[in-house]
Amino acid sequence: MDASAGAEAGAQELNGQSPLSLSTRAARNLATTTKSTPQMQDISSRWLLRILPWVQARGGAYRVNRRLTYAVGDGRVTFTNTGSEVQVIPPELAELAPLRGFEDLEVLTAMAGRFTQQEFQPGDVLVERGQPADQIVLIAHGKVNKLGQGEYGDNTVLDVLADGEHFGEQLMVEDEGEWEFTVKAVTPCIVLSLSRQAFAELRDQSEALREQLQRSQADRSAAQNKYGEAAIELASGHSGEPDLPGTFVDYELSPREYELSVAQTVLRVHTRVADLYNEPMNQVEQQLRLTIEALRERQENEMINNTDFGLLHNADLKQRIHTRTGPPTPDDLDELLSMRRNTQYLLAHPRAIAAFGRECNRRGLYPDNVDFAGHMVPAWRGVPVLPCNKIPISKTRTSSILAMRTGENNQGVIGLHQTGLPDEYEPGLSVRFMGINEKALISYLVSTYFSAAILVPDALGVLEHVEIGREN
Repeated sequence: MDASAGAEAGAQELNGQSPLSLSTRAARNLATTTKSTPQMQDISSRWLLRILPWVQARGGAYRVNRRLTYAVGDGRVTFTNTGSEVQVIPPELAELAPLRGFEDLEVLTAMAGRFTQQEFQPGDVLVERGQPADQIVLIAHGKVNKLGQGEYGDNTVLDVLADGEHFGEQLMVEDEGEWEFTVKAVTPCIVLSLSRQAFAELRDQSEALREQLQRSQADRSAAQNKYGEAAIELASGHSGEPDLPGTFVDYELSPREYELSVAQTVLRVHTRVADLYNEPMNQVEQQLRLTIEALRERQENEMINNTDFGLLHNADLKQRIHTRTGPPTPDDLDELLSMRRNTQYLLAHPRAIAAFGRECNRRGLYPDNVDFAGHMVPAWRGVPVLPCNKIPISKTRTSSILAMRTGENNQGVIGLHQTGLPDEYEPGLSVRFMGINEKALISYLVSTYFSAAILVPDALGVLEHVEIGREN
Protein backbone atom coordinates (compact mmCIF):
# COMPACT_ATOMS: atom_id res chain seq x y z
CA MET A 1 0.00 0.00 0.00
CA ASP A 2 1.38 3.46 -0.93
CA ALA A 3 1.61 6.35 1.48
CA SER A 4 -1.62 8.05 0.33
CA ALA A 5 -3.66 4.85 0.50
CA GLY A 6 -2.20 4.13 3.92
CA ALA A 7 -3.11 7.61 5.07
CA GLU A 8 -6.68 7.09 3.89
CA ALA A 9 -6.94 3.75 5.64
CA GLY A 10 -5.38 5.28 8.73
CA ALA A 11 -7.93 8.09 8.71
CA GLN A 12 -10.75 5.58 8.54
CA GLU A 13 -9.31 3.62 11.46
CA LEU A 14 -8.94 6.82 13.52
CA ASN A 15 -12.63 7.45 12.96
CA GLY A 16 -13.36 4.02 14.37
CA GLN A 17 -14.12 2.50 10.99
CA SER A 18 -12.37 -0.39 9.23
CA PRO A 19 -12.07 -0.17 5.39
CA LEU A 20 -14.63 -2.37 3.73
CA SER A 21 -13.24 -2.08 0.16
CA LEU A 22 -10.16 -1.03 -1.82
CA SER A 23 -9.64 2.73 -1.78
CA THR A 24 -9.86 4.69 -5.05
CA ARG A 25 -6.32 6.00 -4.59
CA ALA A 26 -4.93 2.50 -4.45
CA ALA A 27 -7.11 1.33 -7.34
CA ARG A 28 -5.73 4.09 -9.64
CA ASN A 29 -2.32 2.41 -9.55
CA LEU A 30 -3.75 -0.37 -11.70
CA ALA A 31 -5.86 1.83 -14.00
CA THR A 32 -4.89 3.28 -17.38
CA THR A 33 -5.03 7.08 -17.26
CA THR A 34 -6.86 8.80 -20.13
CA LYS A 35 -4.65 11.52 -21.60
CA SER A 36 -5.31 14.45 -23.89
CA THR A 37 -3.11 15.32 -26.80
CA PRO A 38 -0.71 18.20 -26.02
CA GLN A 39 -2.63 21.48 -25.93
CA MET A 40 -1.41 24.88 -27.17
CA GLN A 41 -2.83 28.35 -26.38
CA ASP A 42 -1.27 30.00 -29.44
CA ILE A 43 -3.64 28.32 -31.91
CA SER A 44 -6.15 30.83 -33.34
CA SER A 45 -8.96 30.60 -35.88
CA ARG A 46 -6.63 31.83 -38.69
CA TRP A 47 -9.53 33.10 -40.79
CA LEU A 48 -7.27 34.81 -43.30
CA LEU A 49 -5.64 31.52 -44.31
CA ARG A 50 -9.07 29.93 -44.61
CA ILE A 51 -10.80 32.55 -46.75
CA LEU A 52 -8.02 33.27 -49.26
CA PRO A 53 -8.08 31.30 -52.51
CA TRP A 54 -4.62 29.74 -52.90
CA VAL A 55 -2.93 30.07 -56.26
CA GLN A 56 -0.01 27.95 -57.45
CA ALA A 57 3.08 30.16 -57.92
CA ARG A 58 5.35 28.12 -60.17
CA GLY A 59 8.93 29.25 -60.22
CA GLY A 60 8.47 30.78 -56.77
CA ALA A 61 7.00 34.06 -58.08
CA TYR A 62 3.69 35.55 -59.24
CA ARG A 63 3.56 38.55 -61.59
CA VAL A 64 0.58 40.92 -61.44
CA ASN A 65 0.12 42.46 -64.89
CA ARG A 66 -1.99 45.62 -65.00
CA ARG A 67 -2.97 48.30 -67.46
CA LEU A 68 -0.62 51.24 -67.70
CA THR A 69 -1.38 53.69 -64.89
CA TYR A 70 -0.14 57.26 -64.73
CA ALA A 71 1.29 57.75 -61.24
CA VAL A 72 -0.71 60.44 -59.45
CA GLY A 73 1.51 60.77 -56.40
CA ASP A 74 -1.00 60.18 -53.62
CA GLY A 75 1.59 58.71 -51.27
CA ARG A 76 2.13 59.75 -47.67
CA VAL A 77 5.19 61.60 -46.49
CA THR A 78 7.30 60.70 -43.46
CA PHE A 79 8.70 63.03 -40.86
CA THR A 80 11.44 63.10 -38.26
CA ASN A 81 11.56 65.13 -35.07
CA THR A 82 14.10 66.48 -32.62
CA GLY A 83 12.19 67.23 -29.46
CA SER A 84 9.19 69.31 -30.50
CA GLU A 85 10.72 70.34 -33.83
CA VAL A 86 9.35 68.36 -36.77
CA GLN A 87 10.92 68.13 -40.22
CA VAL A 88 9.90 66.33 -43.39
CA ILE A 89 12.41 63.78 -44.70
CA PRO A 90 13.56 65.30 -48.04
CA PRO A 91 13.22 62.20 -50.31
CA GLU A 92 9.66 61.78 -49.02
CA LEU A 93 8.64 64.94 -50.87
CA ALA A 94 8.74 62.83 -54.04
CA GLU A 95 5.43 61.39 -52.84
CA LEU A 96 3.72 64.65 -53.82
CA ALA A 97 2.01 64.35 -57.19
CA PRO A 98 4.08 66.87 -59.19
CA LEU A 99 7.34 65.51 -57.74
CA ARG A 100 6.68 61.80 -58.30
CA GLY A 101 9.92 60.23 -59.53
CA PHE A 102 12.05 63.33 -58.82
CA GLU A 103 15.39 62.24 -57.33
CA ASP A 104 17.45 65.43 -57.07
CA LEU A 105 18.27 65.20 -53.36
CA GLU A 106 19.86 68.65 -53.24
CA VAL A 107 16.67 70.33 -54.48
CA LEU A 108 14.45 68.19 -52.26
CA THR A 109 16.61 69.02 -49.22
CA ALA A 110 16.41 72.73 -50.01
CA MET A 111 12.64 72.45 -50.35
CA ALA A 112 12.28 70.54 -47.08
CA GLY A 113 14.21 73.28 -45.30
CA ARG A 114 11.69 75.92 -46.41
CA PHE A 115 8.68 74.30 -44.73
CA THR A 116 7.54 76.06 -41.55
CA GLN A 117 5.93 74.32 -38.58
CA GLN A 118 2.50 75.29 -37.21
CA GLU A 119 0.29 73.84 -34.49
CA PHE A 120 -3.51 73.85 -34.35
CA GLN A 121 -6.11 72.90 -31.75
CA PRO A 122 -9.43 71.09 -32.38
CA GLY A 123 -11.79 73.42 -34.23
CA ASP A 124 -9.05 75.62 -35.68
CA VAL A 125 -9.27 76.36 -39.41
CA LEU A 126 -6.13 75.57 -41.44
CA VAL A 127 -7.40 76.92 -44.77
CA GLU A 128 -10.76 78.37 -45.75
CA ARG A 129 -12.80 77.89 -48.91
CA GLY A 130 -12.67 80.89 -51.21
CA GLN A 131 -9.36 82.19 -49.89
CA PRO A 132 -6.21 82.20 -52.11
CA ALA A 133 -4.59 78.76 -52.40
CA ASP A 134 -1.12 79.89 -51.43
CA GLN A 135 0.54 77.01 -49.56
CA ILE A 136 1.37 73.31 -49.59
CA VAL A 137 0.33 71.69 -46.31
CA LEU A 138 1.74 68.44 -44.88
CA ILE A 139 0.02 66.91 -41.85
CA ALA A 140 2.79 65.66 -39.57
CA HIS A 141 0.53 64.62 -36.70
CA GLY A 142 -3.18 64.74 -35.98
CA LYS A 143 -6.44 64.52 -37.89
CA VAL A 144 -8.34 67.12 -39.94
CA ASN A 145 -11.66 67.26 -41.78
CA LYS A 146 -11.77 68.46 -45.37
CA LEU A 147 -15.08 70.30 -45.65
CA GLY A 148 -16.99 71.33 -48.76
CA GLN A 149 -20.29 73.07 -49.42
CA GLY A 150 -23.30 70.79 -49.50
CA GLU A 151 -26.28 70.95 -51.84
CA TYR A 152 -28.14 73.35 -49.52
CA GLY A 153 -25.23 75.51 -48.39
CA ASP A 154 -24.23 73.60 -45.27
CA ASN A 155 -20.80 72.05 -44.72
CA THR A 156 -20.22 68.42 -45.65
CA VAL A 157 -17.17 66.28 -44.86
CA LEU A 158 -15.38 65.50 -48.11
CA ASP A 159 -12.50 63.57 -46.57
CA VAL A 160 -10.59 62.92 -43.36
CA LEU A 161 -6.83 63.48 -43.53
CA ALA A 162 -4.29 62.34 -40.95
CA ASP A 163 -0.59 61.67 -40.35
CA GLY A 164 1.49 61.87 -43.53
CA GLU A 165 -1.28 63.12 -45.81
CA HIS A 166 -1.23 66.50 -47.54
CA PHE A 167 -3.08 68.98 -49.71
CA GLY A 168 -2.31 72.05 -51.85
CA GLU A 169 0.45 70.48 -53.97
CA GLN A 170 -1.46 71.48 -57.13
CA LEU A 171 -0.04 75.00 -56.76
CA MET A 172 3.26 73.60 -58.06
CA VAL A 173 1.80 73.28 -61.56
CA GLU A 174 -1.24 75.58 -61.53
CA ASP A 175 -1.63 79.32 -61.62
CA GLU A 176 -3.03 81.20 -58.69
CA GLY A 177 -6.41 79.95 -57.56
CA GLU A 178 -8.70 79.66 -54.54
CA TRP A 179 -9.25 76.89 -52.03
CA GLU A 180 -12.27 74.82 -53.03
CA PHE A 181 -12.66 73.44 -49.51
CA THR A 182 -12.15 74.29 -45.86
CA VAL A 183 -9.80 72.26 -43.66
CA LYS A 184 -10.56 72.16 -39.93
CA ALA A 185 -8.61 70.39 -37.15
CA VAL A 186 -10.39 67.50 -35.42
CA THR A 187 -7.55 66.76 -32.97
CA PRO A 188 -4.45 68.70 -31.93
CA CYS A 189 -2.36 68.93 -35.12
CA ILE A 190 1.19 69.65 -36.18
CA VAL A 191 1.50 70.71 -39.82
CA LEU A 192 4.32 71.85 -42.07
CA SER A 193 3.53 74.41 -44.77
CA LEU A 194 5.41 75.78 -47.77
CA SER A 195 4.24 79.08 -49.25
CA ARG A 196 3.69 79.59 -52.97
CA GLN A 197 6.33 82.32 -52.94
CA ALA A 198 8.98 80.09 -51.30
CA PHE A 199 8.30 77.33 -53.82
CA ALA A 200 8.45 79.75 -56.75
CA GLU A 201 11.84 81.02 -55.63
CA LEU A 202 13.20 77.48 -55.50
CA ARG A 203 11.67 76.60 -58.88
CA ASP A 204 13.27 79.64 -60.49
CA GLN A 205 16.67 78.52 -59.19
CA SER A 206 16.49 74.88 -60.37
CA GLU A 207 16.35 73.78 -64.01
CA ALA A 208 15.87 70.16 -62.90
CA LEU A 209 12.79 71.10 -60.90
CA ARG A 210 11.27 73.02 -63.83
CA GLU A 211 11.78 69.99 -66.11
CA GLN A 212 10.15 67.73 -63.52
CA LEU A 213 7.09 69.97 -63.34
CA GLN A 214 6.80 69.96 -67.14
CA ARG A 215 6.84 66.14 -67.18
CA SER A 216 4.21 66.10 -64.46
CA GLN A 217 1.94 68.38 -66.49
CA ALA A 218 2.36 66.13 -69.52
CA ASP A 219 1.26 63.09 -67.48
CA ARG A 220 -1.74 65.03 -66.15
CA SER A 221 -2.85 65.87 -69.67
CA ALA A 222 -2.58 62.28 -70.92
CA ALA A 223 -5.95 60.65 -71.52
CA GLN A 224 -6.85 58.47 -68.54
CA ASN A 225 -9.85 57.11 -66.69
CA LYS A 226 -10.83 57.97 -63.10
CA TYR A 227 -8.41 55.33 -61.78
CA GLY A 228 -5.44 56.87 -63.58
CA GLU A 229 -5.26 54.08 -66.16
CA ALA A 230 -4.37 54.95 -69.76
CA ALA A 231 -7.68 55.50 -71.54
CA ILE A 232 -9.12 53.11 -74.12
CA GLU A 233 -10.58 55.32 -76.85
CA LEU A 234 -14.18 54.43 -77.72
CA ALA A 235 -17.08 55.99 -79.58
CA SER A 236 -20.76 55.71 -78.74
CA GLY A 237 -24.05 57.42 -79.50
CA HIS A 238 -23.00 58.34 -83.01
CA SER A 239 -24.98 57.99 -86.22
CA GLY A 240 -23.99 57.72 -89.85
CA GLU A 241 -20.49 56.65 -90.77
CA PRO A 242 -18.00 58.72 -88.75
CA ASP A 243 -14.40 57.65 -88.43
CA LEU A 244 -14.08 55.41 -85.39
CA PRO A 245 -11.18 55.97 -82.99
CA GLY A 246 -8.30 53.54 -83.03
CA THR A 247 -7.00 52.32 -79.72
CA PHE A 248 -4.94 49.73 -77.87
CA VAL A 249 -4.62 48.66 -74.25
CA ASP A 250 -1.23 49.63 -72.84
CA TYR A 251 0.40 47.64 -70.04
CA GLU A 252 2.72 48.51 -67.19
CA LEU A 253 6.30 48.02 -68.30
CA SER A 254 7.51 46.94 -64.85
CA PRO A 255 4.72 44.90 -63.25
CA ARG A 256 4.90 43.90 -59.60
CA GLU A 257 6.24 40.41 -58.86
CA TYR A 258 5.51 38.66 -55.58
CA GLU A 259 8.17 36.12 -54.57
CA LEU A 260 7.27 33.35 -52.18
CA SER A 261 8.44 33.91 -48.62
CA VAL A 262 9.39 31.08 -46.26
CA ALA A 263 8.87 30.17 -42.62
CA GLN A 264 11.13 27.36 -41.36
CA THR A 265 12.37 25.59 -38.29
CA VAL A 266 14.35 22.46 -37.40
CA LEU A 267 12.41 20.05 -35.19
CA ARG A 268 14.60 17.82 -33.00
CA VAL A 269 13.45 14.69 -31.17
CA HIS A 270 15.72 12.36 -29.15
CA THR A 271 15.73 8.78 -30.41
CA ARG A 272 15.13 7.53 -26.87
CA VAL A 273 11.89 9.49 -26.73
CA ALA A 274 10.82 8.33 -30.20
CA ASP A 275 11.66 4.68 -29.38
CA LEU A 276 10.40 4.26 -25.82
CA TYR A 277 7.59 6.78 -25.26
CA ASN A 278 5.34 6.34 -28.27
CA GLU A 279 2.30 4.87 -26.54
CA PRO A 280 -0.50 5.79 -26.56
CA MET A 281 0.55 8.79 -28.72
CA ASN A 282 3.29 9.04 -31.31
CA GLN A 283 5.73 11.60 -29.91
CA VAL A 284 7.11 12.62 -33.30
CA GLU A 285 3.63 13.20 -34.68
CA GLN A 286 2.62 15.35 -31.71
CA GLN A 287 5.82 17.38 -31.87
CA LEU A 288 5.28 17.88 -35.57
CA ARG A 289 1.60 18.81 -35.16
CA LEU A 290 2.35 21.60 -32.70
CA THR A 291 5.31 22.84 -34.76
CA ILE A 292 3.11 23.09 -37.87
CA GLU A 293 0.47 24.99 -35.88
CA ALA A 294 3.15 27.51 -34.84
CA LEU A 295 4.34 27.84 -38.44
CA ARG A 296 0.82 28.49 -39.69
CA GLU A 297 0.35 31.16 -37.02
CA ARG A 298 3.58 32.83 -38.15
CA GLN A 299 2.46 32.53 -41.79
CA GLU A 300 -0.77 34.42 -41.12
CA ASN A 301 1.11 37.04 -39.11
CA GLU A 302 3.52 37.63 -42.01
CA MET A 303 0.68 37.86 -44.52
CA ILE A 304 -0.83 40.65 -42.44
CA ASN A 305 2.27 42.53 -41.24
CA ASN A 306 5.22 41.79 -43.55
CA THR A 307 6.49 45.10 -44.96
CA ASP A 308 7.16 43.55 -48.41
CA PHE A 309 3.91 41.69 -49.12
CA GLY A 310 1.74 41.99 -45.98
CA LEU A 311 -1.77 43.30 -46.54
CA LEU A 312 -1.52 46.19 -44.07
CA HIS A 313 1.59 47.59 -45.78
CA ASN A 314 0.53 46.95 -49.38
CA ALA A 315 -2.98 48.36 -49.40
CA ASP A 316 -3.19 51.23 -51.87
CA LEU A 317 -3.09 54.62 -50.18
CA LYS A 318 -6.28 55.66 -51.98
CA GLN A 319 -8.02 52.72 -50.30
CA ARG A 320 -7.10 53.80 -46.76
CA ILE A 321 -9.52 55.91 -44.76
CA HIS A 322 -9.58 57.19 -41.19
CA THR A 323 -12.35 56.98 -38.61
CA ARG A 324 -14.24 60.24 -38.36
CA THR A 325 -14.35 60.39 -34.57
CA GLY A 326 -11.99 57.68 -33.30
CA PRO A 327 -13.93 54.50 -32.46
CA PRO A 328 -15.20 52.36 -35.36
CA THR A 329 -18.75 53.44 -36.12
CA PRO A 330 -21.36 52.10 -38.54
CA ASP A 331 -20.72 55.23 -40.64
CA ASP A 332 -17.01 54.32 -40.91
CA LEU A 333 -17.75 50.76 -42.04
CA ASP A 334 -20.33 52.03 -44.54
CA GLU A 335 -17.72 54.32 -46.07
CA LEU A 336 -15.17 51.50 -46.14
CA LEU A 337 -17.64 49.23 -47.96
CA SER A 338 -18.66 51.96 -50.40
CA MET A 339 -15.09 52.36 -51.71
CA ARG A 340 -14.99 48.97 -53.41
CA ARG A 341 -17.21 46.56 -55.24
CA ASN A 342 -18.28 43.21 -53.90
CA THR A 343 -16.61 43.30 -50.49
CA GLN A 344 -16.73 39.73 -49.20
CA TYR A 345 -15.01 39.90 -45.81
CA LEU A 346 -14.11 42.29 -43.03
CA LEU A 347 -11.17 41.34 -40.80
CA ALA A 348 -10.55 43.02 -37.45
CA HIS A 349 -8.86 42.40 -34.13
CA PRO A 350 -11.38 40.97 -31.63
CA ARG A 351 -11.05 44.14 -29.54
CA ALA A 352 -11.86 46.28 -32.58
CA ILE A 353 -14.96 44.13 -33.15
CA ALA A 354 -15.93 44.73 -29.51
CA ALA A 355 -15.39 48.48 -29.96
CA PHE A 356 -17.66 48.43 -33.03
CA GLY A 357 -20.27 46.56 -31.01
CA ARG A 358 -20.17 49.27 -28.33
CA GLU A 359 -20.75 51.96 -30.97
CA CYS A 360 -23.69 50.01 -32.35
CA ASN A 361 -25.15 49.62 -28.84
CA ARG A 362 -24.75 53.36 -28.29
CA ARG A 363 -26.94 53.99 -31.36
CA GLY A 364 -29.41 51.24 -30.62
CA LEU A 365 -28.28 49.16 -33.60
CA TYR A 366 -27.85 45.40 -33.58
CA PRO A 367 -25.55 43.91 -36.26
CA ASP A 368 -26.69 40.68 -37.85
CA ASN A 369 -25.08 37.32 -37.19
CA VAL A 370 -24.48 35.05 -40.16
CA ASP A 371 -23.64 31.39 -40.44
CA PHE A 372 -20.18 31.33 -41.98
CA ALA A 373 -18.38 28.02 -42.49
CA GLY A 374 -20.35 26.51 -39.64
CA HIS A 375 -19.69 29.41 -37.23
CA MET A 376 -22.01 32.21 -36.19
CA VAL A 377 -20.10 35.45 -36.76
CA PRO A 378 -21.17 39.11 -36.65
CA ALA A 379 -21.84 40.83 -39.96
CA TRP A 380 -22.37 44.36 -41.21
CA ARG A 381 -24.49 44.92 -44.30
CA GLY A 382 -24.34 41.16 -44.84
CA VAL A 383 -20.50 41.11 -44.89
CA PRO A 384 -19.00 38.74 -42.25
CA VAL A 385 -16.75 40.45 -39.68
CA LEU A 386 -14.05 37.86 -38.93
CA PRO A 387 -11.66 38.06 -35.96
CA CYS A 388 -7.91 38.22 -36.67
CA ASN A 389 -5.61 38.68 -33.70
CA LYS A 390 -2.61 39.26 -36.02
CA ILE A 391 -3.82 42.79 -36.81
CA PRO A 392 -1.71 44.86 -34.41
CA ILE A 393 -2.86 47.20 -31.66
CA SER A 394 -0.66 50.27 -31.18
CA LYS A 395 0.60 51.64 -27.89
CA THR A 396 -2.09 54.29 -28.15
CA ARG A 397 -4.76 51.59 -28.41
CA THR A 398 -5.57 51.96 -32.10
CA SER A 399 -5.93 49.23 -34.70
CA SER A 400 -7.10 48.70 -38.29
CA ILE A 401 -10.02 46.98 -40.01
CA LEU A 402 -9.52 45.29 -43.41
CA ALA A 403 -12.18 44.99 -46.12
CA MET A 404 -11.47 42.67 -49.04
CA ARG A 405 -12.75 40.64 -51.89
CA THR A 406 -10.82 37.56 -52.96
CA GLY A 407 -10.03 35.43 -55.98
CA GLU A 408 -8.37 35.81 -59.37
CA ASN A 409 -11.69 35.99 -61.23
CA ASN A 410 -12.82 38.80 -58.91
CA GLN A 411 -9.53 40.70 -59.31
CA GLY A 412 -9.20 40.36 -55.58
CA VAL A 413 -6.70 39.29 -52.93
CA ILE A 414 -5.13 35.84 -53.31
CA GLY A 415 -2.77 33.65 -51.35
CA LEU A 416 0.30 32.27 -53.09
CA HIS A 417 1.99 28.93 -52.46
CA GLN A 418 3.65 26.10 -54.32
CA THR A 419 2.50 22.53 -54.03
CA GLY A 420 4.28 19.33 -55.04
CA LEU A 421 7.30 20.05 -52.84
CA PRO A 422 9.72 17.23 -51.97
CA ASP A 423 8.53 15.47 -48.78
CA GLU A 424 5.31 17.52 -48.81
CA TYR A 425 3.31 16.99 -45.60
CA GLU A 426 0.52 19.48 -46.30
CA PRO A 427 -0.11 21.65 -49.39
CA GLY A 428 2.78 24.09 -49.52
CA LEU A 429 4.45 22.63 -46.41
CA SER A 430 7.23 20.04 -46.35
CA VAL A 431 8.86 17.98 -43.60
CA ARG A 432 12.32 16.72 -44.61
CA PHE A 433 14.31 14.21 -42.60
CA MET A 434 17.78 15.66 -41.91
CA GLY A 435 19.38 12.68 -40.19
CA ILE A 436 20.49 11.63 -36.71
CA ASN A 437 23.51 13.30 -35.14
CA GLU A 438 26.12 11.91 -32.72
CA LYS A 439 23.92 12.90 -29.76
CA ALA A 440 21.13 10.65 -31.04
CA LEU A 441 18.89 13.59 -31.99
CA ILE A 442 16.56 13.13 -34.97
CA SER A 443 16.20 16.34 -37.01
CA TYR A 444 13.40 17.37 -39.36
CA LEU A 445 13.38 20.54 -41.50
CA VAL A 446 9.84 21.95 -41.50
CA SER A 447 9.21 24.58 -44.21
CA THR A 448 6.23 26.43 -45.63
CA TYR A 449 6.36 28.79 -48.63
CA PHE A 450 3.74 31.51 -49.08
CA SER A 451 2.89 35.08 -50.03
CA ALA A 452 -0.17 37.23 -50.80
CA ALA A 453 -1.00 39.39 -53.81
CA ILE A 454 -3.46 42.26 -54.34
CA LEU A 455 -4.53 42.08 -57.99
CA VAL A 456 -6.11 45.55 -58.29
CA PRO A 457 -6.01 48.37 -55.73
CA ASP A 458 -9.69 48.36 -54.74
CA ALA A 459 -9.55 44.68 -53.78
CA LEU A 460 -8.35 45.70 -50.31
CA GLY A 461 -9.33 48.65 -48.13
CA VAL A 462 -8.17 49.65 -44.65
CA LEU A 463 -9.94 51.64 -41.95
CA GLU A 464 -7.04 53.11 -39.98
CA HIS A 465 -6.57 54.68 -36.53
CA VAL A 466 -9.46 52.69 -35.07
CA GLU A 467 -9.64 53.55 -31.36
CA ILE A 468 -10.52 50.55 -29.23
CA GLY A 469 -10.06 51.90 -25.71
CA ARG A 470 -11.76 55.29 -25.77
CA GLU A 471 -13.69 56.24 -22.65
CA ASN A 472 -17.34 57.20 -22.87
